[in-house]
Amino acid sequence: MAYHVSKRKFAELVEQALADVPQPFATHLEEIAVEIRFRPTRKQLRDSGLDDDELLLGLYLGHPLTDRSVTETARLPDVILIFQEDIELVSDTQDDLVREVRTTVLHEIGHHFGMDEDDLDALGYS
Repeated sequence: MAYHVSKRKFAELVEQALADVPQPFATHLEEIAVEIRFRPTRKQLRDSGLDDDELLLGLYLGHPLTDRSVTETARLPDVILIFQEDIELVSDTQDDLVREVRTTVLHEIGHHFGMDEDDLDALGYS
């Protein structure tokens, strides 16, 4: 059974997860926009290798820090998308929701730092 909250409450959970990111990592997040979307688009699902009926909790759109160079030219800003409906669908309780939001936020931040799915799985952020 999905656990639903208001948009405002969900945003507070995302903000809390971001506030809990320890230094020195937090200073590298100032340039990243974190946006909450209700659900992913079909294109986002397909681009992630998912079918239309699969869930996508979050998505990192950007260029990981580990792949950057001082010689690179201008690029679009990095964005982390957090999908409220999909996170709610995998959460049965308020505690589940808080845990899933935190895990998803940290998972997407991990991609910003160049971690792949295996790295994130080893850390418990999958």
